[in-house]
Amino acid sequence: MSATAAPTHTPAAPAASFMARRPVWQVSYLSGLAASVVVETWGRAARAAGAPMRAAGMGAHHAMPITVGMFAMGTMVVTFWFTFAVVLMARFARNPKRTYLRTALPLLVLSLAVPLTAADTAISTRLTLAAAHLIAGAIIIPAVARRLSRERPE
Repeated sequence: MSATAAPTHTPAAPAASFMARRPVWQVSYLSGLAASVVVETWGRAARAAGAPMRAAGMGAHHAMPITVGMFAMGTMVVTFWFTFAVVLMARFARNPKRTYLRTALPLLVLSLAVPLTAADTAISTRLTLAAAHLIAGAIIIPAVARRLSRERPE
């Protein structure tokens, strides 16, 4: 009888392996897509729970409706533009993961100022929107950071 232990297989291993083989821009977009689905679901759940889906944008004084799809759209727009920065970090930074985390985490914290200070917006809506920022960050940031921690090809 063999004394070797059976290899452990975790369900996350195939997904992690798949993402590790992808270019950094694909990891950014795929994690952004996943985050979009989750935050849109979060927004729909908040709407179903009775949170008023009206918020004022930056600099606006009056709230406008937050329509279906806006959570996902906002997540994908930010993902689209920030992916350019991620690609540059992956290519030129001495330590891409550290550079990414030192950029993404403060920007995530700063992004909370927008929903939390929105004029003419119910506190429940402010908290729902701020939580959506944190949910998206919790999905995208670790996925991209894991991908950037791979050794860079020379």
